[in-house]
Amino acid sequence: MSGLSAIVPIETETLGVRVYLQLREMLIAGQFAPGEKLTLRTLAAAIGTSPMPVRDALRQLMVDQAIELLPNRVFRVPLMSKSRFIELREIRIRMEGMAIEYAAERISAAELGEAAAFSAAFNAECDLHQPDPAKLIVLNKNLHFTLYRASRLPALLQIIEGLWTQIGPVLNLDVRSGSERITSKTPTKHHEAMIAALKVRDADSAKAALAADLRSASDYILQQNRLT
Repeated sequence: MSGLSAIVPIETETLGVRVYLQLREMLIAGQFAPGEKLTLRTLAAAIGTSPMPVRDALRQLMVDQAIELLPNRVFRVPLMSKSRFIELREIRIRMEGMAIEYAAERISAAELGEAAAFSAAFNAECDLHQPDPAKLIVLNKNLHFTLYRASRLPALLQIIEGLWTQIGPVLNLDVRSGSERITSKTPTKHHEAMIAALKVRDADSAKAALAADLRSASDYILQQNRLT
């Protein structure tokens, strides 16, 4: 019995981590809107688990500042103010820029090829008459994090993941609304410039392309007047 008792906490912990990671990915992908209320039963049914690991995951996301608990004990995706959005954007430019700077020194040919493949797939999706926002969001995230992982700085990567978790519900508004940035392939131009700079180990140009990408997306979102 002692052996079985030792297994149960591991399984419980693994389930809790899995639920947390799944909810975090949903936040990053913008599948929850700012101000959206999240019920334990609905999330548990969608994920296929009991409410307890969902509650634990939401509490961890509160620590990440990605979820808040209202006075009536309801979990909610926080509303995003303009000032906080701009603050997070500036922090992202610096943190993600640092990752790109180190990636310029350390990225491999295989990682550059992987990033280029994501960029090409993003570009091809933009060419469609009705691009799939969900695909664009995943491709964009995969491209960025392929480059950030190439920095070989896991602590920095964790910080960047936390920033994306907080800003995700707002970050993808331009993609989901089929903005002019998507139809004109503005993100693709920045992605290609970033990859081209990394190929020649030009950290400054790669960081400039990243900053231009983040600022063009944030400028569009700010123009929509959907922040508090």
